[in-house]
Amino acid sequence: MLVCLQVAVAQEAVIRKNIAERLPDFPKIDEVTKTPIPGIYELRIGTDIVYSDEQGNHLIEGTLVDTRTRANLTEARIAKLTAIDFASLPLKDAVVWKQGTGARRIAVFADPNCGYCKRFERDLQQAKDVTVYTFLIPILGGDSPEKVTNIWCSKDNTRAWRDWMLDGKAPLKSLGNCETPMARNLALSRKHKVNGTPAIVFEDGTRIPGALSAEQLEKHLVASRTKS
Repeated sequence: MLVCLQVAVAQEAVIRKNIAERLPDFPKIDEVTKTPIPGIYELRIGTDIVYSDEQGNHLIEGTLVDTRTRANLTEARIAKLTAIDFASLPLKDAVVWKQGTGARRIAVFADPNCGYCKRFERDLQQAKDVTVYTFLIPILGGDSPEKVTNIWCSKDNTRAWRDWMLDGKAPLKSLGNCETPMARNLALSRKHKVNGTPAIVFEDGTRIPGALSAEQLEKHLVASRTKS
């Protein structure tokens, strides 16, 4: 056991040394681990994955698939790395709406000017028994921060959000002092490396970047409830 550990540490050192010397601009490698393929190692850079041979002579970008099970090992690994603990989310900072019993919950990071977010919001209307927590993050620039403020500070921010996203009815301009969670939501998105919208988080921690169709959403909701 000790010998195997020493060999693994030495191998990791070789990979790190060779890549650092040959590719000085290569991003910092956070973790080096063996893959199921002999002689191939996973290099983790934040939540990104690339692969290397045992000498760091070659780098491989792409997905690793187990043909026996058809499992996408790269996708599964990234899903684990990007998972978010749903219970830790500050739900008080989200716009909330419920459909049916609301028993199934999702969180969504969204920008009010994001076209894909609007499409997803429309598809969400088909979901049954769901509660949606939307963290407003103005990452697209323009008047996104103003829209976030106007929506959050509306008398009924849930209605203001849905009126804008579903019907294009702009929220009334916010008057007076109104504290918004905008800065906290942006910090939360940076912490979890949310770089695009929509970003969807399910109760089991699974995180999906980009809009889902109604059918895809239902599959993930069922899977999430099964796991959690």
